[in-house]
Amino acid sequence: MPPSSSPLPSPGDPVAGNLSDGQLLHVGELQLHIRVSGRRTRLGLTVERDGSVILRTPPDCDEERARAFVRAHEDWIADKARLRDRFRPAHASVDLIDGTVFRYLGRDCRLLLVDADAEPVRLQAGRLRLDRAFASDQAAGRKALVDWYQQTGAAWSLGRLQPWAARMDVTEPRVEVRDLGLRWGAYIPDSGRGVSTGRMALHWAVFQLPIRLVDYVIAHELAHIRIPGHGADYWRLLRRAIPECQRLKVELDEMGRRVWLGDGSPSPPWSPGSSPSSAIAPGF
Repeated sequence: MPPSSSPLPSPGDPVAGNLSDGQLLHVGELQLHIRVSGRRTRLGLTVERDGSVILRTPPDCDEERARAFVRAHEDWIADKARLRDRFRPAHASVDLIDGTVFRYLGRDCRLLLVDADAEPVRLQAGRLRLDRAFASDQAAGRKALVDWYQQTGAAWSLGRLQPWAARMDVTEPRVEVRDLGLRWGAYIPDSGRGVSTGRMALHWAVFQLPIRLVDYVIAHELAHIRIPGHGADYWRLLRRAIPECQRLKVELDEMGRRVWLGDGSPSPPWSPGSSPSSAIAPGF
């Protein structure tokens, strides 16, 4: 799990003013991108799939405290960089020809090119039908398939959240399905006044995975309605809803390497609870 507490600064460290959002901080050979949040009280680190390192801080964090925290967790950062290399994607592109295998909720669906269909893409009798006019333009065909995953995933999710929300005793949030880059899911709290349910975002590509893994992503993000970080209290809450959550996280990391990500992505999303954390208020 990402570090989430800060040690006392070492004597003799340089003293500087408070860090600012978007600032770059150099600690030895490391370059860190600073993200300041009024919701945080402790420091946290994330390592992105592109190798960049983000240091998340409360508003009153100074350089002395930040440098001490980073130095104390240099081994953790190195471990996450090795993990990044381990989960490089197994493939990142597909050919839009008859018989190409796509997946929907864990089921294989072979592509069938058809002439002048009623919709650009639709699933019928276990075949994913793609209008030949779209398939003739690879970019247009891939976009049509991504749009189908977004629309179909959003419709499927509407009936899936309520049981998990009830199990965690939270209000069901609004849901959107879109490209989340390096996250499978995210919970984004509303910034307005009063009680708010916020909204949940799910990566369209997650709907290629088996239902148990989609449920894991959904439950993971719903738990963030009650607990924003990934501390011990968070994992206790998630384990009450999904006792096998750690096993599912590992399975998501492995299966996630093999999903199709549209026109090709340099790397698949991280599983929620891995580094980076899924709080893209983050997932996701």
